[in-house]
Amino acid sequence: MAPSTVKRVRFECLGCRLNEAEVESWARGLQGAGLEVVGAGPADVVVINTCAVTAEAERQSRALVRRLQRQVPGARLVVSGCAVSLAGQPGIALSASDLVVPNRDKERLIEQVIALLGIFSKPRPIDPAQVLLTRGRQRAFIKVQDGCRHRCTFCLTCWIRGPERSRPLEAILAEVHALERAGIQEIVLTGVHLGGYGRGQGIDLAHLIERLLAETAIPRIRLGSLEPWSLPPGLWSLFADPRLMPHLHLPLQSGSDRVLKWMGRRYRQADYVRLVERARAAIPDLNLTTDLIAGFPGEGEEDWQETLALAEALRFGHIHAFGYSPRSGTPAARFPDQVDVQTRRARVQRLESIVRRSRLAVMRDQLGKRMVLLCEHPSPQSNQRIRLGYTPNYLPVALQVPTLPAPGTLIEVRIAGIDEQADCLLAEPVLSV
Repeated sequence: MAPSTVKRVRFECLGCRLNEAEVESWARGLQGAGLEVVGAGPADVVVINTCAVTAEAERQSRALVRRLQRQVPGARLVVSGCAVSLAGQPGIALSASDLVVPNRDKERLIEQVIALLGIFSKPRPIDPAQVLLTRGRQRAFIKVQDGCRHRCTFCLTCWIRGPERSRPLEAILAEVHALERAGIQEIVLTGVHLGGYGRGQGIDLAHLIERLLAETAIPRIRLGSLEPWSLPPGLWSLFADPRLMPHLHLPLQSGSDRVLKWMGRRYRQADYVRLVERARAAIPDLNLTTDLIAGFPGEGEEDWQETLALAEALRFGHIHAFGYSPRSGTPAARFPDQVDVQTRRARVQRLESIVRRSRLAVMRDQLGKRMVLLCEHPSPQSNQRIRLGYTPNYLPVALQVPTLPAPGTLIEVRIAGIDEQADCLLAEPVLSV
């Protein structure tokens, strides 16, 4: 490794948006401590935030640790996240790691990395935009809440992440103000149970969003995944402000009331449908996305048909469909009538045709509309002048222009077509913002 007077830190992240929010916070903190945040390539320390939401995510986390040990020889490896916090396990790839930071100690990760490297430099200014762009990001993820008090029978996260707790509102406002000053155009609020923000503090998620809209000038605010229950009553009216983006991710998980009961979900099919109807009535051009689990224990063919029918009827813009993954220590892993792997896979495949039809229908609704696009990374087709980005309602767009706008630029476009093979909208510029 080439000598350097400034220690270089590289970040790798698997899993949810909350994990990404934590990585961005660590990157800013370590930059302020004097480290240089780098993308791919050599580094003095590599920080890995792992995931364990499914057995596959846990496997990928272990493989990533091993791969980075080979790819970045000589670097110190710092491993954190849910895959190192599994109950009854000593941690992930401890033999390959110089420092393991379980979830309960994540708030001390920055000071632990500094101690590991023996750094005693003076604090320096933080550049949030540089931290994001170095990692190929344009929108900033803001951790506002962690933990969950609910106990879905399939979920490890509620145990691994600990009790429900919310960040102080003033700390969130200060973080957003810093991002705003750095020129960041879009933020995403994240949490394990985002809809439970402020519980026990006399405030709620609607109050947080209202303060952000009133006291910051950040152009675009998005919401991360929201569990479809106990949402604050004042939430819908806030979408009248065009800065609050018209996209909601409401995990359905199943369309069968029997299965929802076994899952420990706090709603039934009719409750979810009413919630969607209220949201669509209040939010013009809403794009609704969701998660569905195929092959939950006890799920019969009739249950799965109910899920397929509801998925078709609700016209989701995207469905994250995955086969049920038994997680040791969860109640569902001990349920009778476990569905075999082949059936789980077959059900996911049957859902794919609905996913494609539904997404295409949502995209067709956008044709001819003018909207503001957040430009992100260039297209991998290097021979074409194309910039990829997302619409306000979070649909992917390819924009072809004579001169590529810089990443993070807001530009007004008209939706001119659909590239079904690339699964994205096609846009042409109208006017820079």
